[in-house]
Amino acid sequence: MKEPVTLHGYYRSSASFRVRIALNLKGIAYADAFHHLRRGEQRAPAYVELNRQGLVPTLQMDGRVLVQSLSILDYLDETRPDPPLLPIDAAARARVRALAQIVACDIHPIDNLRVLDYLRKTLHQPEDAIRSWYNHWIADGFGAIESMLSTSPETGRFCHGDNVTMADICLVPQVINARNFDLDMTPFPNLQRISDAALALPEFERAMPSNQKDFE
Repeated sequence: MKEPVTLHGYYRSSASFRVRIALNLKGIAYADAFHHLRRGEQRAPAYVELNRQGLVPTLQMDGRVLVQSLSILDYLDETRPDPPLLPIDAAARARVRALAQIVACDIHPIDNLRVLDYLRKTLHQPEDAIRSWYNHWIADGFGAIESMLSTSPETGRFCHGDNVTMADICLVPQVINARNFDLDMTPFPNLQRISDAALALPEFERAMPSNQKDFE
């Protein structure tokens, strides 16, 4: 009997959102295991035994426990290559990875819940300051991405050509977060256009936070 695929996540988690998109694009059915980050459920001993960082997402698949969203995306692409999340050409793959990593490595880590909670609860920063912090770093990263997209002939309907790649999978959740925090998206027309095109696809729409069973 084939082992079921289980995604441990949280509806508001951008990193979980990325993996949901990828699983949908690959046509991989999965069961959800929810961990409410705001209630600290990710720090439960049983879950930390599974994911030593006590973070989401965690993907149980093929008898393995996979952590870190970009690593999970790579695993899915290498073991289930259709449809591909990366181009064939090495330079094109480097470009897609760079766009993805601006979001996943530069924007998201300093804007995620545990950082905001540290600002709020330990450093006692007011909500206006926290919102300013959040939007400053998103706008900083989005500015770089917008410039890269607007000056490259490789930009198409999506971040790289007319097919969805890992770059789009990382971009869309961050755009949704930015809109939730009322960031002015006017300076980023390509990001808006690409995000809207991706969200028109059912695989992205099904992965939206508002469409998850733990949404509240």
